[in-house]
Amino acid sequence: MQIMGILNVTPDSFACHCESLEREDILAAYERLVAEGADMVDVGACSTKPGGQIVDEEEEKRRLQAALSAIRSVHPKAPLSVDTFRASVAQWAVAQYGVQLINDVSGLSDPDMATVVANARVPYVLTCPRDVKNMSEMVAFFAFQLDVLHRAGVSDVIIDPGFGFGKSHEVNYYILNHLRQLKVLDTPVLVGVSRKSMIYKELNCTSNEALNGTTVVHTLALLQGADILRVHDVRAAKQAIQIVQTYQKMNEL
Repeated sequence: MQIMGILNVTPDSFACHCESLEREDILAAYERLVAEGADMVDVGACSTKPGGQIVDEEEEKRRLQAALSAIRSVHPKAPLSVDTFRASVAQWAVAQYGVQLINDVSGLSDPDMATVVANARVPYVLTCPRDVKNMSEMVAFFAFQLDVLHRAGVSDVIIDPGFGFGKSHEVNYYILNHLRQLKVLDTPVLVGVSRKSMIYKELNCTSNEALNGTTVVHTLALLQGADILRVHDVRAAKQAIQIVQTYQKMNEL
């Protein structure tokens, strides 16, 4: 079980860890995530939340350049992911900053993405960004897109069910309850639910008040076979993983 820490450099992020593009602020945000136990940090520069502003490629690169150059100046080999749906941005981030993973929440919306990732020889996070009626439909979506990626030459894929992306409140919890069914695809499963509306709307609170609910959902996801948690609050996620691992070890006795 691993943790992907979220480092957003978007001014409209609901849980932004870095509200400026100043080098010192970016490094402080990055180093806090790592100190708390993040195995990798996912840098995002273009909001993908519902109603968020989609910036153009030039602005996305400008923000990413500020973040990635700051981190690489001090941590040249640190595990970094870039959260982008643009193949050109993915290619640039790998070539210029040695980014080791591409996290694409759009589910291969850019037709060039598969080729770019294959040529870059980096792992790729494939997200299901649409509504589904049941888990069979989600499995079918992933199976089709995995075939596209494998035919392009991508061998290392992580799947993300896409909580909150085009899905109703009820469907989000249905997926959570049946997450283990994705194991049939024989690929790691990433879960990104941190402070999302499926939690704060259920609890009738704000995203800033949703840490406890997030930890509960993380625990349920881990018990359903999640391999990677993408989170804003690394320390709490780390503790959830520790408890679940101990619980699972005791079940084996």
